[in-house]
Amino acid sequence: MAAGGGSPSIVEFFGGEDGYRCGYCRSDTGNLSHGMWAHSMTVQDYQDLIDRGWRRSGKYVYKPIMNQTCCPQYTIRCRALRFQASKSHKKVLKKMLKFLSKGEVSKAASEEEPMDSHIEDVATCDFPYKSESQVTQSELTPLAVDQAERVENEDKDSGETKEEGNVQKVESDSVQICTDKDTPVPAEPSHSAKAAHAPPKPGKGADLSKPLCRKAKDIRKERKLQKLLQNQMGTAEGSQLQGDQAFLLQNSKSKTNQPKNIEDFVSVPLPDDARHKLEVRVVRSSPPSSQFKATFQESYQVYKRYQMVIHKDPPDKPTISQFTRFLCDSPLEAEHPPNGPECGYGSFHQQYWLDGKIIAVGVIDILPYCVSSVYLYYDPDFSFLSLGVYSALREIAFTRQLYAQAPDLCFYYMGFYIHSCPKMRYKGQYRPSDLLCPETYTWRPIEQCLPLLEHSKYSRLTQDGKAGMAHSNPSGGSCFPPSCACRICVSR
Repeated sequence: MAAGGGSPSIVEFFGGEDGYRCGYCRSDTGNLSHGMWAHSMTVQDYQDLIDRGWRRSGKYVYKPIMNQTCCPQYTIRCRALRFQASKSHKKVLKKMLKFLSKGEVSKAASEEEPMDSHIEDVATCDFPYKSESQVTQSELTPLAVDQAERVENEDKDSGETKEEGNVQKVESDSVQICTDKDTPVPAEPSHSAKAAHAPPKPGKGADLSKPLCRKAKDIRKERKLQKLLQNQMGTAEGSQLQGDQAFLLQNSKSKTNQPKNIEDFVSVPLPDDARHKLEVRVVRSSPPSSQFKATFQESYQVYKRYQMVIHKDPPDKPTISQFTRFLCDSPLEAEHPPNGPECGYGSFHQQYWLDGKIIAVGVIDILPYCVSSVYLYYDPDFSFLSLGVYSALREIAFTRQLYAQAPDLCFYYMGFYIHSCPKMRYKGQYRPSDLLCPETYTWRPIEQCLPLLEHSKYSRLTQDGKAGMAHSNPSGGSCFPPSCACRICVSR
């Protein structure tokens, strides 16, 4: 493999004849994959590989043998530009805001939060350190879930964005929360009050012909605006300005009814008396920047606690060498093209600093067409903040931020989606998202794939006759206009 004008990628292929233990279904030999050791790799070559179903763990790059492995793993990506946070995602963002601004901790948070983080059934291979040429295939095989059941229960929460630059501090992305205590609107007297409180009859639901009920807060705002206009202009003049008033009310209504996006939650300034300050820093991990080196020990200690508490690793397992091999070492060459993002392409650690202390680290790759999530580890003491979901949402927002600097970079890759493992299905709740067909290597909306995967754990996702509708997207793969957010589709 050679990149245009740059150094060639250098890899050693290991094949994939022998099966190994699967962390998802606990099969001893059912997990089958091809693997190779990447001595060095260009970001474009790795982009092309992940668009063909490959994935890296440290410098080991592997691809499940989809029609043979016990738990097929489908590459999943989120169309970041069209992402809309769900109710549970917003719940996590608001929880973080309340904690930062007022120090509030949800009472049931620790009970609601499952075990750990987000994205990536990271294939953290547990082989002893050797020179690359001495490593055998059996030692390289990914242990997958043992170290990576970073399952986030989407019924509970969600969270988001990341920042940029080799170390660009995202000034206190601590956000402020406005806590209007929503007082209920007084009920209007009615002769049918009894009927109004009666339970609905079987078979009857919401009347879809009527508009949705409005929030009490919106109604209060509208009433306040009406009073303000009347007080300023007087009753006589107020009656003559119904047109202006209607316009203001309509404009206000359209803003309040518009769903909030991720940025609305993470860019809100905190009050001066905020209890906590959250800062996100993006530091290049390979080659290691000075900021990465300066924070290495603190970051490692967070990882060690995470592995011991969340994954029940014995104290001697999460060693510095293991941490370095799988979460710091990367084959990706750093690149800084003039038309790329300010931070450049390559491998990074996105550090979450709370009051001057690292509480979580997201390991990511920034590639020509996507931000690819590799792993997340965090301080277990802060599990109540749903950091798995929060960091995933921050990474989606970070992708959108990078898109403003590099218009081809518009996807967020979440690793593998494993439908046969219910705990890993949460990744499909970051919508809209697509799965990669293992036979045609085209992207299909996940909604269209789920019925096929319910029927069979391995399936060709692109149905015959539809492959011809696909077109090439900037990343070299293929996609379908109704589901794609690439420049070709967006411009149509």
